Amino acid sequence: MKTWSELSGGFNPSFNNSVYLSEKQTADRNFALAYFMREKNAFPENTNLIETLEFYFQCCSIEVKSPSMASAAATLANGGVNPLTGKNVFNSSTVKNCLSLMNSCGMYDFSGEYAFKIGFPAKSGVSGAMMIVIPNVMGICVWSPNLDELGNSVRGVEFSKMFGERFNFHNYDSLINSNDKLDPRKSKYENKIDGVISLIYAASLGDIDEIKKLEARGIDLNSADYDGRTALHLAASEGHKEVVEYLINRNTTANLKDRWGGSPIEDAKRSNHRNIVKILEEYLSNQFKSENK
Repeated sequence: MKTWSELSGGFNPSFNNSVYLSEKQTADRNFALAYFMREKNAFPENTNLIETLEFYFQCCSIEVKSPSMASAAATLANGGVNPLTGKNVFNSSTVKNCLSLMNSCGMYDFSGEYAFKIGFPAKSGVSGAMMIVIPNVMGICVWSPNLDELGNSVRGVEFSKMFGERFNFHNYDSLINSNDKLDPRKSKYENKIDGVISLIYAASLGDIDEIKKLEARGIDLNSADYDGRTALHLAASEGHKEVVEYLINRNTTANLKDRWGGSPIEDAKRSNHRNIVKILEEYLSNQFKSENK
């Protein structure tokens, strides 16, 4: 109870004795599983099975309000530190283990499908409460008593689906180059700025492999920085012939001007990269001819 009080930010939880008695009287499956596990030596030595189950039934009978449950979820999201009080309730290893269990088996028999489709740690209860944890971001509590056939809150599961469709909080959303989900962890232009800066920097180093990766992510090869300088400007200026050839073969615009009125070919001339000047002159000439046919 003390731990739940710390998780709740100082709000005292209560104990529902009728729930405790109900849990105890309808626990045939839990008793059966426990005895089966003991037969398979799944418990530490000298484990008192009855006392352990009693403790489990008592834990199932603790009651907190929705804001308190949200605070508990936020504590797990915050690495074990309650964001309201600043108190370190759990160490990071405990949080990792707890979230791993929530992710793998927190939603009863729906856990596998929930992890696959929705993809963030959650724990449901027969009261209709649902605790959702977005690591390093937030904790959420949803309460709606109407349960589905698996014992999960109908509206809680539906909220999770809609929430996961709108924001890229699925554990593996970062592996998908998709712009159809919002990421509130990043500022409005952060993804675009990071991509442009990475592209221009890769061009300045002649790193064609990185440029290809960025292009595969959907970064526009004509993107320019604050000074209007593109990847082609930097590649031409630094004399990276392979990068210049790749960029023009991808039909980038070769006559874009930076804020000082400079073009890629002028940068190449200024740096005395004659081979690149020749490549760009031929490209611009062919481009002019095709436009005026």
